[in-house]
Amino acid sequence: MKILVTGGTGYIGSHTVVDLIDHGFDVITIDNFSNCHGAQVLDRIKKITNISVKNYQIDLTDLDKVRVVFAENPDIVGIIHFAAHIYVNDSVQFPNKYYRNNLNSLVNVLDCMNEYGVNNLIFSSSCSVYGNCDALPVLESTPLGKAESPYARTKQMGEEIIEDYTISQKSANAILLRYFNPAGAHESGIIGEAPLVKNTHLVPVIAETAIGERDHMMVHGTDYPTRDGSCVRDYIHVMDIANAHTKAIQYLLSDRKQGGAEVFNIGIGEGVTVLEAIKAFEKHTNINLNYKLGPQREGDAAAIYADNTKAKNALGWVPKRGIDKIMATTWAWEQVLHETDSLKPLS
Repeated sequence: MKILVTGGTGYIGSHTVVDLIDHGFDVITIDNFSNCHGAQVLDRIKKITNISVKNYQIDLTDLDKVRVVFAENPDIVGIIHFAAHIYVNDSVQFPNKYYRNNLNSLVNVLDCMNEYGVNNLIFSSSCSVYGNCDALPVLESTPLGKAESPYARTKQMGEEIIEDYTISQKSANAILLRYFNPAGAHESGIIGEAPLVKNTHLVPVIAETAIGERDHMMVHGTDYPTRDGSCVRDYIHVMDIANAHTKAIQYLLSDRKQGGAEVFNIGIGEGVTVLEAIKAFEKHTNINLNYKLGPQREGDAAAIYADNTKAKNALGWVPKRGIDKIMATTWAWEQVLHETDSLKPLS
């Protein structure tokens, strides 16, 4: 069964491609390599899986080019849609870029699904749709709050677009995976997070600081209403997130879901503060990190972590890796990056 993965050479996309192949799926990808070392990632996927994945290096906002992919692959049975701009700070500075890219690409995918008779979609959503939550842990029934950034708003709007689509197209099935904070790398050390721009995500920033790529790191905010004043996040290993996508597509293809859109939280189910994450890394590596305490960062919620009971019960998905495994695989991958100039960010 052939699955189309958009953004398939990005961080979560590449790990999901590996997991899909490991579970017997035929995979093709669309990725314009706008924020990844795409050709190298495809080579590394082949090294892990012994499979050469066909990629279409096109922009998803170009509908005519997207149509070509569907016309050449009439046997696509499902789509996992990752492709999007993802950086919170960048979205605050350049909101139009995020609305134009994230929403137009999704609408083009839905247009092609309708035109070519593909009924199954997994949408890469985010816990950011909940905004600042008053009650924790977060349930799928938790009301969506005010988006704290244009990026988060594109995820809220994307979910609404998909829900409207599945209402209008009765045969369409969609799963909205609201995952929390992806971190870690494949256990092989062959793929991991390697964006073209300088990373702003906490766990790789920790590793970059430890290896000397950064003089120091900043803890953004120490006066949040949390147990140590720093933000609380639900860090979920990227391979557990990848497997959630495989479980979700299996769920749709097994006819357990007939029509409409369904939401699942994908998180480990507990919160870790920024300072606790730093301590976990220091404990694993015996490296003392040079970090400074700074003011809150615009667009950051104080605390958010998941109740993942629904995904466990309906999808049969269970996260297998905790914060220690996240830090171990991150550190192993960071050492690979440090020795591989061609995977270093361009800015």
